[in-house]
Amino acid sequence: MLNVFIVEDEDLAVRKLTKLLQEVDPSIVVMGTAASVRTAVNWLQQNHTSGDPAPDLILMDIELADGQSFDIFEQTPVESPVIFTTSYDEYALKAFKVNSIDYLLKPIKRRDLEASLEKHHRLRSLNPTAPPSADAGRVSIDVLVQQLRQQIQPTDYRKRFLVRHLQQWVPVEVSDVAYFYSEDGVSLFRTNANQKYSLDYTLDELEAMLDPSQFFRANRQFIIDINSVQQIHPYFNNKLKLTLKPAPTDEVIVSRERATDFKKWMGK
Repeated sequence: MLNVFIVEDEDLAVRKLTKLLQEVDPSIVVMGTAASVRTAVNWLQQNHTSGDPAPDLILMDIELADGQSFDIFEQTPVESPVIFTTSYDEYALKAFKVNSIDYLLKPIKRRDLEASLEKHHRLRSLNPTAPPSADAGRVSIDVLVQQLRQQIQPTDYRKRFLVRHLQQWVPVEVSDVAYFYSEDGVSLFRTNANQKYSLDYTLDELEAMLDPSQFFRANRQFIIDINSVQQIHPYFNNKLKLTLKPAPTDEVIVSRERATDFKKWMGK
């Protein structure tokens, strides 16, 4: 039996990952989940204080709603080995400087998850009496770079989606999409003609499928097409407020941290 703790801020991603873990190994128990740095730190501290066994493994998304998961390691001891999950491969080197045993790019494939879990089991079997945070769970930077070279191939970006509409399936070209967004845990998109459809992908998964020269992750809720941006307004604390067409229900705010990259993207 393997006790797993999941740190992930998208409900759909948590459900998908839990299902995938069960498919790979039905004996795996998800002992808890956290959607932010704050809740993850609180859970780990309470787990330690109560004297309960630490998780055998933590699956941890890097980009969370209130920061990066690396912040967790600065606020509380993490006694368990970690598998990082993310769409952003530029964080890989930093990820492996903490006690990570592997790194998975989203969307996570079953065979990749199986390989990571097998790697975890193999490391445990080499030294079963060692605590979870032992150096045996660490991977060298050289090995990491080699793995990333194998993982990162020339990208063939998504050209269309097949979506359910009424009683039929409808193909929608990605070039017709104005923006993707999340609402109440569901991923949706609006076309330039203001048609609304739902998708069975998280925004993190969609981001990995889309051409970054055409689409930009404005925040945790929106991925926008460059042609949907009508106006850009200065906003408090060096943020940006966007006017999109068609107009979304919620405001679209680009964070201060993403504002510089957004301006560069718009200027291409």
